[in-house]
Amino acid sequence: MVVTIAIKPDYGSFEWNTLTLAALPLAFAAAAQTMVVLGGGIDLSVGALMALANVLALRAMLGHDLNYALMVALIVLVEVTLAGALNGAIIVLTRVPDIVITLATSFIWAGLALLVLAKPTPGIPLDFQNLAQGSTFSPWVPNALLLLLVIPAVWIPLRRSRAGLAIYAIGSDRNAAFRSGVNLALSRILAYAVGGFFAACGGLALSMTTGVGTPLAGTYYTLSAVSAIVLGGVSLAGGRGGMLGPVAAAYILSLIPAVLIYLGIDPNYGQMIQGVLIVLVVMIGGVGALLRRA
Repeated sequence: MVVTIAIKPDYGSFEWNTLTLAALPLAFAAAAQTMVVLGGGIDLSVGALMALANVLALRAMLGHDLNYALMVALIVLVEVTLAGALNGAIIVLTRVPDIVITLATSFIWAGLALLVLAKPTPGIPLDFQNLAQGSTFSPWVPNALLLLLVIPAVWIPLRRSRAGLAIYAIGSDRNAAFRSGVNLALSRILAYAVGGFFAACGGLALSMTTGVGTPLAGTYYTLSAVSAIVLGGVSLAGGRGGMLGPVAAAYILSLIPAVLIYLGIDPNYGQMIQGVLIVLVVMIGGVGALLRRA
């Protein structure tokens, strides 16, 4: 972004609100994936859960006012949080690897989304969309940025609690955590439940930013969330990292296509740049680890 402003000084004068709005769903998706990965797992159903939240919101909000839409949003948050917890419960009960179970449940949640809404349909109430649009309190603080405060509001108390420490413990060393008295089953289910909550927030953010219910909307977000957590410094092995890095990385990844378009460069290069960034970050991390051992 700094380079872009240097090339075109007027960049950022009017795009700030738009870019923050565009980054909102991916930021929540990254938060969802971070919760699970910190506990030593991975959730390939994040995008499908977002899509499910998105279509459930559209179906229930269609034709209603803001108060009704807010009530629907709360119900959707609960439903998708429970779906995330169900992911964790199945993994705990079956002892099948996380990647296999969440791949399977991603098809289940995506199928449910298609049953709820067969095709993209507009109809999210404008008042609900406006919660994320514009800048109500300050021209420099977009509403979309304020909505991101949901993440630290959940994360900070959890991180400082025994439950949060348990999630880090099972991600670092599951056997050591068990010997220390950590309830592995409940901790893993909690990680997936909080991940489901953030995925639901991402789906509702999609509803706010697009005004449309789209059953396949989450396809992009699953792997992009993994990219964001890698770029944000979270170890895919679990137990190391935080929430700020992935959320910031989600914002950077969302900037890439817009910056390329603004500079007159084919936006299809965006995926290549994203891949190069991930390789560089992983390489730097690997070199750093080798230097520490030396």
